[in-house]
Amino acid sequence: MKNRLLGAAACAALAVGAGAANAQSVGPYLEGGYTYLDIQPERANDSVQSSALTLRGGLRFTPMFSAEAEVSTGIDDGEFDFNVDEDEFRIDDNGDADFLDRIAGVGDIQLNYLVAAYGKASLPITEQFGVHARAGYAYIDLDAAARSRSTNRSVPIATGSEDGFTAGAGVHFNITDRWTARADYTWYGFDKADTNAGSVALGYKF
Repeated sequence: MKNRLLGAAACAALAVGAGAANAQSVGPYLEGGYTYLDIQPERANDSVQSSALTLRGGLRFTPMFSAEAEVSTGIDDGEFDFNVDEDEFRIDDNGDADFLDRIAGVGDIQLNYLVAAYGKASLPITEQFGVHARAGYAYIDLDAAARSRSTNRSVPIATGSEDGFTAGAGVHFNITDRWTARADYTWYGFDKADTNAGSVALGYKF
């Protein structure tokens, strides 16, 4: 009888442990961190680097499949140079009565917000470490101020809001049963501003 009671107690303990582990492998999670963005505005000579804070929330349907959404907001401006034809903007920058010259200028760009929703697939490599890939749709809102170097004239640069497909991949590490660390690379398919991002985040599984 004693052996049977001990056996039953052991089975019950295993069942409780398995239930707790399963509860942590599915359910909601919340993450926050830093994102580094590389943005190539239309008509800019070079890409613009900017930093943002990112908040992400998700739901694990199974240990391997999740849905998540995130929002990022810029914390600094990125500077860029541009060199375009006057005719492109219909601006006679130097006042010579034609549109045949070039406008060389400088500007800065500010990320107001970037929101996205993803489906994510995860693959565990060990108990603590795994890799993941995700794909979804994103929406970005930017402001830019630009001016001619020679006349200090304000020059129109393509900014505003845009949406497009997005995809990326990353790695994650289970610090404890609840706390995780994560790093991602993400590509955004915006027509007027080619955008790539790298992010790091700390997360908590509920």
